[in-house]
Amino acid sequence: MAKVLCVLYDDPKDGYPTSYARDDLPVIDHYPGGQTAPTPKSTDFTPGHLLGSVSGELGLRTFLESRGHTLVVTSDKDAAGSAFDRELADADVVISQPFWPAYLTPERIAAAKNLKLAVTAGIGSDHVDLDAAIAHGVTVAEVTYCNSISVAEHVVMMTLSLVRNYLPSHRTVLDGGWDIADCVARSYDLEGMHVGTVAAGRIGLAVLRRLAPFDVKLHYTDRHRLPKEVEEELGLTFHASAEEMVPYCDVVTINAPLHPETEGLFGDKLLGSMKRGTYLINTARAKIVDQDAVQRALESGQLAGYAGDVWYPQPAPADHPWRTMPHHGMTPHISGSSLSAQARYAAGTREILECWLDGTPIRDEYLIVQGGGLAGTGAHSYAVGGRG
Repeated sequence: MAKVLCVLYDDPKDGYPTSYARDDLPVIDHYPGGQTAPTPKSTDFTPGHLLGSVSGELGLRTFLESRGHTLVVTSDKDAAGSAFDRELADADVVISQPFWPAYLTPERIAAAKNLKLAVTAGIGSDHVDLDAAIAHGVTVAEVTYCNSISVAEHVVMMTLSLVRNYLPSHRTVLDGGWDIADCVARSYDLEGMHVGTVAAGRIGLAVLRRLAPFDVKLHYTDRHRLPKEVEEELGLTFHASAEEMVPYCDVVTINAPLHPETEGLFGDKLLGSMKRGTYLINTARAKIVDQDAVQRALESGQLAGYAGDVWYPQPAPADHPWRTMPHHGMTPHISGSSLSAQARYAAGTREILECWLDGTPIRDEYLIVQGGGLAGTGAHSYAVGGRG
């Protein structure tokens, strides 16, 4: 029998919800391009409920315990002697979310003698050291595409919030003011601006499609060039590198995975090559940008605004400088954890577990590492070697 260790974020401060703002969710059975949504044999949860917190348990307890397996759920993952470290020693499976990542370092993987499967309940497996997973024969899987549109919507929201100076204007209302001049002194129209994405995979392309109706000029860079018909449909300008693209852009959105080629990409040099007053949106991974360089660029006015949904480490400490830097629109890592997305990534996690426990193949698009090497989506999106 397997021991499954699941690391999830804490319940709401007021306790696990007993009611919700909406009674149902739209049914999403496939994604753009035709990939089907998760198709587990069955589920034991109500779509639209809070599944990603400790009490939600991703809806897995009944399923696993009915088969004689053990499920351990905790939010305690970072401090010395954490529940995660204690339980990891004999765990067969680790499940973690990017929003509350249980970092599977080489040391932790080496200490987890029984570990065979690491599942990301969501998208993005950079919290797992892929080199170590390969070396130890650990399969790594994630629920590809489950929350890509959720993140793309968040990017559009953040872009408009920064450009239109929405957050400070809303604060004026909360504070009882009516200071119109103060609100509009940093407010612009998005129309006509040049917007570029670093990476145009599922999320990046979804962002481009959603921004096209705003009559903006769209740019992208990706190591896999999009089909000509897509470029023509959206009026896209392709650039061979981020260095080539960013000087043309008024808004840059980062939608790339974290790997050695992207880590630290947006440092002083690249930020300095951008137009003064560019807006930078990062819902990908915090380490793609240099933390201190972003703060300097905001303070100098090189960046007009920075909106990010990702931090390092996660959760961010209370004194993290990104909490207090000027002209930011930071959120805790929530872009891909809407209640809608949770229903999909909980179902996808169950689908992966069903396959693994039954000895049937896991979907190729869910695989990151298998059989001692990158596999499936991992072979397309990640690079191995030199990972920290």
